[in-house]
Amino acid sequence: MIFDKNTAKKTAELLLKIKAIKLQPDEPFDWASGWKSPIYCDNRITLSYVMIRNFIRENLSKIILEKHGQPDVIAGVATGAIAIGVLVAQELGVPFIYVRPEPKSHGRKNQIEGFLDSGQNVVVVEDLISTGKSSLNAVNALKEAGARVIAMVAIFDYGFETAVRNFEEAHVELTTLSNYEHLLEQALETNFIANKQLNTLKTWRENPGEWNRN
Repeated sequence: MIFDKNTAKKTAELLLKIKAIKLQPDEPFDWASGWKSPIYCDNRITLSYVMIRNFIRENLSKIILEKHGQPDVIAGVATGAIAIGVLVAQELGVPFIYVRPEPKSHGRKNQIEGFLDSGQNVVVVEDLISTGKSSLNAVNALKEAGARVIAMVAIFDYGFETAVRNFEEAHVELTTLSNYEHLLEQALETNFIANKQLNTLKTWRENPGEWNRN
């Protein structure tokens, strides 16, 4: 779920402006998963824009404080959410850790980097939610290490039904700055897309794995 509509639309506006999100319904992107997609999102680009980086840091921190109170630790999901996670932890004045997709194969073989004490309250920061599998993999690693994961916050969510189910089944509350619905609304209002392209973009989200297959 989004935090509020105004923030959702402003976030979408900023992401479109700097091309952190690109919409190409007529020239789809190839995702690493093999899916064809009319949208590509790379929120790491926001780090290069100070005003936008600050906007994201301040509003993710606001979500955390207003909905969950001050956590003991902020955890970023590697690698996309490490930098924004550090910024949020700095804003809140709390420690930061990050979670790898899997334990390292060498050294101390850590999956979680940084100090985490058993029983600490952790909010997980993500940059982007697609199916939610990698995000929830990080949550599971934190729980196995003894953390109390109280919520996850993210910059953007595609709103896939499978992600909604995955978070519900994991009993993890997810709040995002913006999502696909508000992105399309903002893109249409600001002429990033035309009316005739809107249906294509809506159809993709209904069944992204099968969309535009030859």
